[in-house]
Amino acid sequence: MRILLVEDDKKVASFIQKGLEEEGYAVDVAGDGETGLAMGLDRLHDAIVLDVMLPAKPGFQVLRELRQAKVATPVLLLTARDAIEDKVQGLDAGADDYLTKPFAFAELLARVRALLRRGPGAQAAKLQVADLTLDPATRTVVRGDERVTLTNREFALLEYLMRNAGRVLTRTAITEHVWDYSFDAGTNVIDVYVNYLRKKIDAGHTPKLIHTVRGVGYTLKAE
Repeated sequence: MRILLVEDDKKVASFIQKGLEEEGYAVDVAGDGETGLAMGLDRLHDAIVLDVMLPAKPGFQVLRELRQAKVATPVLLLTARDAIEDKVQGLDAGADDYLTKPFAFAELLARVRALLRRGPGAQAAKLQVADLTLDPATRTVVRGDERVTLTNREFALLEYLMRNAGRVLTRTAITEHVWDYSFDAGTNVIDVYVNYLRKKIDAGHTPKLIHTVRGVGYTLKAE
């Protein structure tokens, strides 16, 4: 899952980004409203965490323009303003949830998970292809009767492949959804991580689930 964080306080942004990445999310960060709006309009993100008090363009205006452009990505507003009128204004502008600063990261994480569960394109809680199952809520993976231990990045890659089972995913698409804007798509990191997954998911099992489509990318399917 890929999250856009729009926050001008570098310390707060770094704290949130690090925490979300440790949970396996790809995180893009914008430091002002104009940049955040431009990044939100690309529709690459599964959720947006949006500060209200931003330079260049305030968060409420960013949100209104996203909704006017028919961007349905779930939005969690962050603000130090806790007046009821501010919350009403944010929700009326199209926010899906509202969190007041200061906040506990555990609460922010829980709210992000809730947004992702009910956002556009939300999937069933458990994903299954053949005898491979992945539970996003508990972050567990099982192949047959064996529990599979994955790193955060491996888990994110497998989840993306399983959510798109049967589709051929290009390296560009994988980059956009599993890594962030700073990722160098010219490296072979994606191929390396796919090989990691193959060793953990396919080795010793039939059918093989992860397939290379030469010159295009990868697909996960039971043959």
